[in-house]
Amino acid sequence: MHRLFTLFLALPLFLGVAVPGRSATAARPAAVQHQAPVSDAQIDVKIKAKLAKSKIGKDGFKYHVQHGVVTWEGTTSVMQHKGSATRMAKTAGATQVINNIQISEAAKAKAAANLKKAVVQQ
Repeated sequence: MHRLFTLFLALPLFLGVAVPGRSATAARPAAVQHQAPVSDAQIDVKIKAKLAKSKIGKDGFKYHVQHGVVTWEGTTSVMQHKGSATRMAKTAGATQVINNIQISEAAKAKAAANLKKAVVQQ
């Protein structure tokens, strides 16, 4: 009896028949909205504004924008600043980011020591 009841409920799904309260079609994902391309000048203005407010602005990174591609240059003693620069360019509208920021040896050593300490504590 239980199998018959289950079959009765599942049959409309296999046949594509609508059942009250259930959808016979799968939910469709929301349409992807494409943003209009941002000009190089607009990207530049946005990055300048973001750098002025950000901690990574003190690192003195240099960047240039060409055809929507932002290229970063410089060095930092804070490992996370490299990733922050990439995210900053992306949120400013860059289509691609080339991040040539170098991380200092002191920052690499500090990160390695922190990682070793975290592994030992586990």
